Formats: sequence, structure tokens, C-alpha cells
Amino acid sequence: MAQSPAAVKAESLSARDTWISIGIIGMLFFIFGFVSWVNAILIPYFKIAFTLSNFDSYLVAFAFYISYLVMSVPSSYLLKAVGFKKGMMYGFFAMSIGAFLFVPAAMSRTYELFLLGLFTLGTGLAVLQTAANPYVTVLGPKERAAQRISIMGIFNKGAGILAPILFAAVVLRVGDNELFQQLDLMSPEAKDEALTELIQRVITPYTIVGTVLVGLGIFVRFSPLPEIDTEHESEEVAVANSGKTSIFQFPHLILGAIAIFLHVGTQVIAIDTVIPYANSFGISLLDAKVFPSFTLAFTILGYLIGISLIPKVISQVNVLRICTLLGTILTLFIVFAEGPIQFWGMTVDISILFVVLLGLANSLVWAGIWPLALDGLGRFTKLGASLMIMGLCGNAIMPMLYGYFADLYSVRLAYWVLFPCYLYLVFYAVYGHQIRSWKR
Repeated sequence: MAQSPAAVKAESLSARDTWISIGIIGMLFFIFGFVSWVNAILIPYFKIAFTLSNFDSYLVAFAFYISYLVMSVPSSYLLKAVGFKKGMMYGFFAMSIGAFLFVPAAMSRTYELFLLGLFTLGTGLAVLQTAANPYVTVLGPKERAAQRISIMGIFNKGAGILAPILFAAVVLRVGDNELFQQLDLMSPEAKDEALTELIQRVITPYTIVGTVLVGLGIFVRFSPLPEIDTEHESEEVAVANSGKTSIFQFPHLILGAIAIFLHVGTQVIAIDTVIPYANSFGISLLDAKVFPSFTLAFTILGYLIGISLIPKVISQVNVLRICTLLGTILTLFIVFAEGPIQFWGMTVDISILFVVLLGLANSLVWAGIWPLALDGLGRFTKLGASLMIMGLCGNAIMPMLYGYFADLYSVRLAYWVLFPCYLYLVFYAVYGHQIRSWKR
């Protein structure tokens, strides 16, 4: 379908309109982060409340992120049909339905209904991500795209720092550590009653979240956010793409989508597994809840470094190479390094610190891949972006893979799944993004 007639070219926007747009999109990324990264504590929380295995507990991430695989391409067609603003409104409304599904799920204590709610939340988020990411990429000079994406990342990960802490503050109680230790000693009736009370604590926060999401959908629909023409082609790009009929004729895009799949998988493993990994060393859920926030804090540190240095001091390509190599090295440290250290007033194994430091290694990978993968797509930008968003299903599959190996071997050895991922990311950063033809 044709682009909305109200669409404008990004370069025609005034500086004021550009910054207003960046501010609104930044708010969206804050919401993305809050809804996404609360999964870091939902996973161990549901594991206790439903007495799940590692593998089954990571169905939380699977249900949430598999929606990206299902919905990304339909999202691109929705955005073409109704435009960015209406499309994002529908995305927020879908997310609100997912949040409201937590209420009957908690009342009936049905894990499958929670998973449906998470899938619906992810469906709405897929629409929003398909709109927002190419929007940020074209909203200014392409050599500063990583800088703008880093700013969005601060909003996203800042929300991620708050999400598990706020969720824990709302649903966890001071005496819960003792409760968790006594569950196996309770009678079946007493245990069932305790777990029902535990799971129903999510009703109030998710009712509030659902209501806020409805309000945000209405706000975006009537906000001053302009409709951006993301499919505009310069004369040079139009000539280069004149014979192209499919996004599969852009190797750097296809390889970039694979890179996004692996990158988001490594990122969600670093954040969503750190609490259960700390639990394996005897650190309680109430104490371990801070580790995802530290991981995300290191990610924000990376963003700040990127904003300061890109592109004046170092190119976004070289930053991508450094980050992917650092992730490879840290993975080896997680698997092989051990020994007690003092961290945040706790005695922890040093490997936990290396998991936390993956936040720094992962920080500028997303920002590095996106502009490289979308470079020169022209009229294929929206469909290319939807393919990239499909790569976010790595968030669904990689934690399940980790959980499988954690049950089969150990929670430490399961981190080996990160190693080949980072090796591929190094390949894309060094060479893969330069490939413009499958015939070489």
C-alpha cells in the first residue's frame, strides 16, 4: 500500500520538530524497556509460584518475544496502511489487553494464560518497535544514527533498571525469603494457598500498567509526532536499487537480521538469567533482584560512552567491533573464572560480576548493527526494519536454549551458548556488514 500522504522527509523537519520527535520516541523506548525488562524478575517469580523447571520458567521470555517473529511483517503492512501514529496507538492498545490478561490469569493461577498475556504484550510491542527503530535511524545524519539509538537505549535501559526493582517492591514482602524456604515443608493445601496469594499480587500493578498503556496510545495518536517518509530514496540509492525486487537481495540486511537475533539473545540471557544464576550460589531472590539493574546500568554507561565518542573520536563500526570482542572474552571469564568477591555488600562468585559486565559489552551492538543493516535500503526500509524486528525472537529462543543446558548440565556451563553468538557478531562487525552481493 502507499505511504500515508501526510508523510514528510526527515531532513525537512526543523531542529525543534526533530527534538520533539526524538523526545516522544524516547518516551516510547522507556515504555519498551519497562515492559520488557520486568521479565527479569517475572521469570524467577513464576518459577517459585508455579514450581517450574529452568526450561519452563524461560517460557516467559519465549512467549513475550516469539510475538516478534509472528507479528513483525504484519506490523510493517499495518504501518503502511494507517501510518506511524495510528499504528503505534493500536500497538499500545494491544499491549494493554496483554496487561489486563494478567488479572484473570492471577485469579485462576493459570500459567498458560499468563503466557498468552505476555504474547499479547509482545505483539503490541512488535508494532511499536517496527515503527520506532527505523524512525530513529532516519531522523538525522546516518553517521550519527548510533548516537541517536544510544540515546534511545538510555531511555530503554533506564526503565529496565527501575522495572525489576519496582516490581519487587510491589509484589515481594520482607518475610518472603522465609516463605520460599518453607514451601516444600508445607501441606499441599497450605502450599497451594500460599502460592495463590503470591501470584495474585501481580493483579494491581498490571491493572495500572494496562490503564497507562491505553492512555499512552491515545496520547501518541494526537501527539505532534510527524509521519516520517522512511522509504525515500536518494538518486544514488534509487539507481543502486533499480533492479532490486526483494529484501533478500541485500546480504548485509539478512546477515544483520541474524546478528540482531543473536545479539538480543545474548542481551536477554545476561539480564534474565543473572538472578537464577545468583540464586545457585545461595543468594536470595530479594538480594539478587539488584543484579539485572547493575547489568543495565553498565549498558547505560556504554551508551554514554557512545554518545560522547561517536563519531568524533571513533566510528560506530569500530565501536561495534570492540563491543562484540569484549562479549566474547567475558563469556570465557564467566565459564572459567571463579572465586568469592565482595559486591554491593554481598559475597558473590566473581563470575556473577562478569555476567553483569556483559551489559557493557552489549551496550552499543544494537546501535551499531541497525544503521549498517538498513544502509541503502531506500524503499525497502520498512520491510527491512520488520525483518530486523523479527530478529528479536532471539529473545524468545536463546533463553530457552540456555534453560535447556542449565537443566542438562549447570547454570554456569549453560553460558557457553553465548560464545558462538559473539563470534558471529565479531564476523558481522568486521566483514559481514560490507557484503552487498551474494556472488563474490
